[in-house]
Amino acid sequence: MAALVIAEHDHGTLKPATLNTVTAAAACGGDVHVLVAGQNAAGAAKAAAAITGVAKVLHADGASLGEQLAENVAAQVLAVAKSYSHLLFPATAHGKNVAPRVAALLDVAQVSDITKVVSPDTFERPIYAGNAIATVQSADATKVITVRTTGFDAAAASGGSAAVESIEPVADSGLSSFVGAEIVKLDRPELTAAKIIVSGGRAMGSSDKFTEVLTPLADKLGAALGASRAAVDAGYAPNDWQVGQTGKIVAPQLYIACGISGAIQHLAGMKDSKVIVAINKDPEAPIFSVADYGLEADLFTAVPELVSKL
Repeated sequence: MAALVIAEHDHGTLKPATLNTVTAAAACGGDVHVLVAGQNAAGAAKAAAAITGVAKVLHADGASLGEQLAENVAAQVLAVAKSYSHLLFPATAHGKNVAPRVAALLDVAQVSDITKVVSPDTFERPIYAGNAIATVQSADATKVITVRTTGFDAAAASGGSAAVESIEPVADSGLSSFVGAEIVKLDRPELTAAKIIVSGGRAMGSSDKFTEVLTPLADKLGAALGASRAAVDAGYAPNDWQVGQTGKIVAPQLYIACGISGAIQHLAGMKDSKVIVAINKDPEAPIFSVADYGLEADLFTAVPELVSKL
């Protein structure tokens, strides 16, 4: 049996999380197919067909799928599910919205947030904020899985030549309707896709200091800006900057933590980063336990000095 990856896309292009999910699907054994469900999504389907390791792309294109409503996307997945042993979703807001509905309608147990495929029916996933790893075995005939994308390398976006098969889009379920969306325009890379992230904690003291101290460093490095939950709760940074168990899970090439103590819930969201740099004046800060490079210093002095040297 083949594995089906439910692509995350904006109709014209694929989102990077799809590439990591393809790698996880390949580890499950068998062929890897990709479902692109959307409206005017030929661009995303073409991109999916070029992914190395993908054998076939299913392209469902219709108005009912234009807003990616969970009820309609889940119905589209169910329309083809009987042909697959594994249904894999990125563990993103979109994937977490659709996968539980698919699992419930198939009457199977969802395997959430996997970081490793041990065998086609056995997977590893973090628990207790990443402090322990659970090995989970599923006996369900169809396995519904969400993939923590930081646990898998991205598949090559080019080099493949899969066939694209058009399938009939499902009718609108009528269970929900799209009212509107407020899309934030970013001047810098999106947090989960950024190769470099500069994050600040409660020690920043204010949103003005966040802008004054961290923005020049992020601009120099072409980095995204992140924040700890404490900084977000204090109003120093917006919610969509939050890194951690209750925020976004990231694994950039370089993560610079400024004034972040390193609470367990924050470490769970960034400890898979390739290189971690910590700047904190507290020598006992837990962040130093996971940092590749640690600087015991006042961030308000160290960060401007770093910017001046770049």
